[in-house]
Amino acid sequence: MTSSSDMKGNWEGRGMVWVFAEQSDGELARVSLEILGRGQELAKALNGQVWAILLGSGVTGLSEELIYRGADKVLLGDGPTLGDYDTSIYCRAVTDAALEHKPDILLMGATDIGRDLAPRVAARLGTGLTADCVALDIEQETGLLLQTKRGYSGNMILTFVCPDHRPQMATVRQGVLQPCPRDASRRGDIVSLSICPGQENLRLRILKKAKRAGQDSSPQEARVVVACGRGIGKLENFRKLEELAQSLGAAVVATKEITDLGWLPEGHMVGQTGITVKPELYIACGISGAIQHTSGMWGSGIIVAINKDPKAEIFKIADYGIVGDVNEVIGALIEELDGLKTGWGGCT
Repeated sequence: MTSSSDMKGNWEGRGMVWVFAEQSDGELARVSLEILGRGQELAKALNGQVWAILLGSGVTGLSEELIYRGADKVLLGDGPTLGDYDTSIYCRAVTDAALEHKPDILLMGATDIGRDLAPRVAARLGTGLTADCVALDIEQETGLLLQTKRGYSGNMILTFVCPDHRPQMATVRQGVLQPCPRDASRRGDIVSLSICPGQENLRLRILKKAKRAGQDSSPQEARVVVACGRGIGKLENFRKLEELAQSLGAAVVATKEITDLGWLPEGHMVGQTGITVKPELYIACGISGAIQHTSGMWGSGIIVAINKDPKAEIFKIADYGIVGDVNEVIGALIEELDGLKTGWGGCT
């Protein structure tokens, strides 16, 4: 295996943009498809191609789906030792492939796997990494990847470049980019990876897999989101908020204070250290508007804020504001929605 010190200085930049196509149980992660869509635009600006690197067991069928979603080529590693995510095996496979093909850019989702794998690959390759990006662009004059993220508790927008090392690496938050429409007429190449770790490299054995609580639902894909803050008061009031969300066909998310109470799983926490959502309608209930939360819902379509404090920060970014007791407003909204349903003859 070539060392990172050997390959520095002779990295052939050919405009290749790589996306690590994360999958679980044969299903592609949405964030990978989002990055793939943006990868097409980045590759076009570099007069290059976007490649996907796919690892797993029995995942060959996903290769065509990646091509339909924008990949020009898929590097496929399919074998029994790749069935469950193993840090050392995946890191070796991605690193060896990068050393062989030398992409200009390597992108991963800011998921549990991406946050574990990306820094290890970057260290092996002797390059930099910008984590949790919310935007990616190509600087026209230099062709460098502009990697944008929020910093200082979300109070600043920071853009990083990596001019001296390759590949330029970043992880990207889910929900900040748009995937390309699926095009079954697209054609591309599927290439088997020459590196396939053997059984002797296994250091980890998976005994049991269990889904995290609330993992079946995905607030990041919801068109309507109802968000709960500490202004809701008590669990009984939270149940009424859930009733409102059900009436609207909405997903329920929360601030950190609420998930810390255990009312919602951590996967439903919106904010700087949580998930990012961009629904068409975002209803903030009893949320003050601290940047730690609002940094996770910027880009939402219509924002409705309910808070008894007319000076609450949330009103500065809201399209519509309701000043009043959040629980009284929620009750009134539920009654109004029930009345509308009755007027429609019970149809929703």
